[in-house]
Amino acid sequence: MSFVWYILIGILAGFVAGKLMRGGGFGLVVNLIVGIIGGVLGGWLFGLVGITSAGIIGNLITSVVGAVVLLWIVGILSRATNR
Repeated sequence: MSFVWYILIGILAGFVAGKLMRGGGFGLVVNLIVGIIGGVLGGWLFGLVGITSAGIIGNLITSVVGAVVLLWIVGILSRATNR
């Protein structure tokens, strides 16, 4: 059952990050991928500063922060390659 929660949190985190960064989501599959990678990235970043998250809301916040950072990095890289 926890795997299903990770999938749902990943979809939601990717969707929220897409709304925050670009004004719209990228579709279910891409939102899932961005959310899952964002969860890993957010967990790593939070671990660097000594922050731990617990529960569904904590995991969602961690995933959203990681997904926003991921989209920010991708945006910088895409602008650099388009010049």
